Amino acid sequence: MNVNHEVAAATRAATDNAATRRGFMLASGIAAGGAFGGWQRAFAAIQGVRPAPAKARSVIMIFNCGAPSHLDLWDPKPHAPDDVRGIFRPIDTRIPGLFVSELIPDLAARIDRLAVVRTVHHRHGGHNSGMHWSIVGRPYREDSTLINSSPTDIPSFGTLIGWLARRDGYSGTVPPYVITPSPHCDSTVYITPGQFGGCLGVAHDPFVLNADPNAADFRVRNLTLLPELSAERLEERRGLLRRFDRSPGTTTTLAAEALDAQLDRATRMVATGDAARAFDLSREPDSVRDRYGRNSWGQSHLLARRLVEAGTRFVSTVNGPSIIWDTHADNFNRLRNRLVPPMQQAYVALLDDLAERGLLDSTLVIWMGDFGRTPRINKDSGRDHWPDCYSVVLAGGGIRGGQVVGESDRIGAYPRLRPVTPADIHATVFAALGYAPDSVSYQTVDGRPMPLTTGESLPELL
Repeated sequence: MNVNHEVAAATRAATDNAATRRGFMLASGIAAGGAFGGWQRAFAAIQGVRPAPAKARSVIMIFNCGAPSHLDLWDPKPHAPDDVRGIFRPIDTRIPGLFVSELIPDLAARIDRLAVVRTVHHRHGGHNSGMHWSIVGRPYREDSTLINSSPTDIPSFGTLIGWLARRDGYSGTVPPYVITPSPHCDSTVYITPGQFGGCLGVAHDPFVLNADPNAADFRVRNLTLLPELSAERLEERRGLLRRFDRSPGTTTTLAAEALDAQLDRATRMVATGDAARAFDLSREPDSVRDRYGRNSWGQSHLLARRLVEAGTRFVSTVNGPSIIWDTHADNFNRLRNRLVPPMQQAYVALLDDLAERGLLDSTLVIWMGDFGRTPRINKDSGRDHWPDCYSVVLAGGGIRGGQVVGESDRIGAYPRLRPVTPADIHATVFAALGYAPDSVSYQTVDGRPMPLTTGESLPELL
């Protein structure tokens, strides 16, 4: 259809120019067909309108590796042709005119807490490069699944939030950035670039669980003192090492200083026992663990709640590689019977638990994946990779729930109103935490200053 080609062109222009005011105007107005709301938002951005004061303190990112189908969850198309709409019907929510898939009735009942952004897009269709664009907000140098992380990577917004916490004096005894249960990846061979410290250095790597929190013998190693070692003796050993490091004739390098800071943090973490307690799911009643779901996915969400309660600033709950949303075949049965039920149970439990504990206002919960799935159903009853339009959902942390941002075209292929980039999502998260992305920068390994993100925050969400 010609209109799709025109919208696709505007979408790509918005992606390429997202760092500029002109790019934001393209995203807000031109791609929206000159709609008044788009121009109004663009005008607000040009005038420098800032969102409300920060409410968020921590972020939980629910990441569905493999890419969930936006059409079968958050953006149903009941009037589309048979080979697009699929078998799931839309259901009402509490918000008039806002529909979601019948697969997620429990989330539909909580739509007043959720903001659904239906027009997120980028241009990489490989899993690892797509995950990179989603969490870093920039394209990787090649569009491929067969890529790995490196020390020169541009860091993800999770890495940057952990870095900002430390820059601003974070002194907690739990890690500021945690990934559970395993890193973003397409397989255990190819690990998504960007999620580690990258050009900021290994000191800003996340604490990666690399264990199943649902296992009967689950225990995070190296977080407690050995029986024969007291906290006092540990500090004595640390003091002795400091004296050796600072003895006459020794040269201190930046790398040595970074290692020294890491050792201090590790010593404090182990000595206090706070981290060990935060990671100890056996402290939770069986009823709470059952509420989240007795599986790796559900228990990772429960662990995320415990960590933000203890002071962690960013937690990624990652469902791969054992459960992957890569539904090239049998999309509908896999969604109904395997993928959606544990996702919905854990998501609902997390939202409700945070709210009941008074933590939802200070914890921003974001749900996303690599990209979307093709509008057209393939010959294997599946949907293939589709980065041109997909949905991201935000809640808590000052996000205004009960709304949809953006509108995809009639088959969910391209943004029709209000195209949004992953970088715009990141800018919104930074703004919710109180950071103006254009006023903070970090340095790459070759000394170049980089902004937190090239995106623009979405003022209607804050």
